[in-house]
Amino acid sequence: MSEGHWIVNTVISGHNLSFNMDTLITMWSVMLVLIIVAFISTRKLSVIPNKFQAFCETIMQFLWGLTDMMVKKDGRKHVPLVASLFLFIVSANLMGQLPLRLIHLQHGEIASPTNDLNLTAAMAIIVLVYYVTAGIMKKKAKFFLHGFDFISIILALVEILEMFTRPLTLALRLFGNILAGEILVGTILGMCAYGAPLPAMFFEVLVAFVQALVFTMLTLVYISSATGEEH
Repeated sequence: MSEGHWIVNTVISGHNLSFNMDTLITMWSVMLVLIIVAFISTRKLSVIPNKFQAFCETIMQFLWGLTDMMVKKDGRKHVPLVASLFLFIVSANLMGQLPLRLIHLQHGEIASPTNDLNLTAAMAIIVLVYYVTAGIMKKKAKFFLHGFDFISIILALVEILEMFTRPLTLALRLFGNILAGEILVGTILGMCAYGAPLPAMFFEVLVAFVQALVFTMLTLVYISSATGEEH
């Protein structure tokens, strides 16, 4: 079962701060791996791709197609955010299934960084800022208010409330599913360490991809809603 986070308390400029070091280590490790893979995959590109280039191109074609399908106009300009989110979340989710969890720290454990609500909330806030900014650039003041009558004002207030609850659902959904999966695997591992955890671990690999896809698709839905034409 999850042993909690490796928390380090420190004082910076007179402020008491706490850091989840396991989350920071695994998060930066995932980012470093993705940067290295991106660097290698974009070096010496060939018209006739090798297996690695073909694999990377397949992933990007999938994300381009997903973006084109869900954001009808100028969707490709959102691909950098969408691809970054999807690849980071998949890699971070899979981190919890690696043997790194067998490394026992004095406090806590090394697990998936997405089992930390701080990280999932930060990504959700990035999505919020992104699609609100995109909506304002596209629609200007009409993004918030479509008219000055009573009904339009009430609808605007409801939409603003909904706008700020969306990141909460994004953060909690990803955090809850990953944490629950790790607790399940840990519980089965504690009951029977040989064989029994494998089905749950394979299922969690599927969950890792599904949750990354759900987070990415909802991000595209929010972008499409913010930038789409009114009918």
